[in-house]
Amino acid sequence: MIDPPSDIKARQSEGFLQLAWDEGSWSVNLPYKWLRGECPCAACKDEWTGARILDPASVPDDIKVADMELVGSYALKIGWSDGHGSGLFTWENLRKLSEERRSSTASSPE
Repeated sequence: MIDPPSDIKARQSEGFLQLAWDEGSWSVNLPYKWLRGECPCAACKDEWTGARILDPASVPDDIKVADMELVGSYALKIGWSDGHGSGLFTWENLRKLSEERRSSTASSPE
């Protein structure tokens, strides 16, 4: 089982969710538009095939987090400004997304 992030902050004016992992030894910024496009719910991602249903281009550029709620000890439920709010981002999923984002931004030329 994956430990939850040690800190979670919705950075509304910057447009990203900031997650700190491993007691703050590293953190990552997940842009809202990108994260909304990664929603794991059955309306956004086929639950049998894993194929993406949601077209990421349909996510508004100015999407914001409307609310966040911890779900038990395993997930974060995010409500979005576009009215969507059924996606549960498990700690395992958020960790995977964080590592992917961290890796892609580290390898991007400045």
